Amino acid sequence: MSIRCFLCSLLLLIQFYHVASDQLEVNFYSETCPNAETKIKEEVTKLYQKHGNTAVSWIRNLFHDCMVKSCDASILLDENKANGVQTEKTSQRNFGMRNFKYIDNIKEAIENECPSTVSCADIIALTARDAVELLGGPHIEMKTGRRDSLESHALEVEAYIPNFNDSMSFVLSRFQQIGVDTEATVALFGAHSVGRVHCVNIVNRLYPTTDPTLDPDYAEYLKRRCPTPIPDPNKVEYVRNDLETPMVLDNMYYKHLLNNQGLLLVDQELATHSSTLPFVQQMAADNGYFHDQFARAMLIMSENNPLTADQGDIRIVCSRLNSN
Repeated sequence: MSIRCFLCSLLLLIQFYHVASDQLEVNFYSETCPNAETKIKEEVTKLYQKHGNTAVSWIRNLFHDCMVKSCDASILLDENKANGVQTEKTSQRNFGMRNFKYIDNIKEAIENECPSTVSCADIIALTARDAVELLGGPHIEMKTGRRDSLESHALEVEAYIPNFNDSMSFVLSRFQQIGVDTEATVALFGAHSVGRVHCVNIVNRLYPTTDPTLDPDYAEYLKRRCPTPIPDPNKVEYVRNDLETPMVLDNMYYKHLLNNQGLLLVDQELATHSSTLPFVQQMAADNGYFHDQFARAMLIMSENNPLTADQGDIRIVCSRLNSN
């Protein structure tokens, strides 16, 4: 293929992505299911009051779904050998994700009100939006109108989702491929202000020798939480991302980075990479600025190559294809 033909194809592809994104809109279900967003928020709030960690799961769902080709709810599909569906859930890049069963509960509540109308992809987007607010973050004007994938992207997960020990240059380039600029990428990392990290993802910084970039006192605390280089598979060994405000989406994450208290290698590199450090400093100094950029970043990510119009499907149960 000539360079000219390649550029023409690329231009057409980019134009298609923009058309798909433009078909999303705020209050997409205002006529077809006017209570959809209210109902979803009610369900999210009830779950949060009972299981606070579900809010963290909803934010992770959006990231792990939208980074892999499209915001299309492919992350929710269970394994089904009869239909050739390989689940994305068991990928190492999705390690530690949970609470998927509650998405089916939310979907069931919506189906009872408006059958075959609201997509699972939009439920992922709206639950993430509502979770951000419940965790003390900003309000996000999330658009809707996505449709659900007819296939799993299990074979592509590792190619699309950055790993915890990838270089910052690679991570930035991966986000840039879906339209998330450096400033927005730094803001998205702020989601690590809430939730937890499993020991298996940080022991490489503790054993056999301690990463010299770690604050010594913090490193000793991490060793108490993760006492062996090979975590016990029968235990859930983890460290909270933030010990001061563990369930508040705030800028403490960036303050910790500047004190050499980043949990993951990729976290700490935000505070040393020349293109990201200025944004880390700004967000550490101004929680409002962090919230503004986080909201902007979530919107960009949530509109990555959505299925719209007559593409895809509206799944009745989010964890399986309608043909199952």
